[in-house]
Amino acid sequence: MDLFYRQYGAGPTLIILHGLYGASDNWIKIARMLESDFEIYLIDQRNHGQSPHDPSNTYENMRQDLHRFMMKQDIRKAVLLGHSMGGKTVMSFAAHYPEMVNALVVVDIAPKSYYKVHASSIRTIDHATIMEAMMDVDFGQISSRKDVDGVLARTIPSERVRLFLMKNLRRHPDNSFSWRLNIEALHHNLEHILSCVVCDDFRGEPRVTGFPILFIRGSESSYILDEDQDLIRAVFPFAEFINIPNAGHWLHVEQPELLVQAIQSRVLD
Repeated sequence: MDLFYRQYGAGPTLIILHGLYGASDNWIKIARMLESDFEIYLIDQRNHGQSPHDPSNTYENMRQDLHRFMMKQDIRKAVLLGHSMGGKTVMSFAAHYPEMVNALVVVDIAPKSYYKVHASSIRTIDHATIMEAMMDVDFGQISSRKDVDGVLARTIPSERVRLFLMKNLRRHPDNSFSWRLNIEALHHNLEHILSCVVCDDFRGEPRVTGFPILFIRGSESSYILDEDQDLIRAVFPFAEFINIPNAGHWLHVEQPELLVQAIQSRVLD
């Protein structure tokens, strides 16, 4: 699968992978802030953005997509940064291909399963509800973005979440709309997307070491809890942790300057 990507800057290679419902353009501002330090590739993961659609959306798929991308671009080693689902992708990649990683930056996600957590915590997103709301949009009855927002608002009360989801709207030449992402495939693979990565594959195996590993979390997010550090260090024993104040799960939007500072202070030193 040939993934869509955007390229910025010059220097050591940094590859950034977005989260669920996201796309490469969510990270353009961060890339612009780091382009004097790195050669940056912003990738659309499968079933997102402008990358191809496929019925399967597992971490093995996404790990292999990233490996093929690096081979095609003749990138032998890179700094890998992943947010949320993208964070799980780069964790899985680093565990399987540590020789291709210069540093690992995981943004607001732990390797644990979120399958039960997402539906029971008011501070995490109920992805099943979101996906079902997106699939409920009948684009044959839609003539504007406002119409889409009205359908989503029936089950998604947060305007901020709705606006984020509607970044995935695509307008066609005839002024009709559709979702750019493959919401049906993501819904079908949701249990896997929320599953634990690296936990079982590497239980009792050699731990992942040899390069800087940084976990960055938003202080107002509950995606990485204090008790998750033991699980993380079971696989990444020398992982460092940074909290970004006044930020939730989308801290690259809420606190971009502090996120960039955290990356520069740990990865460039």
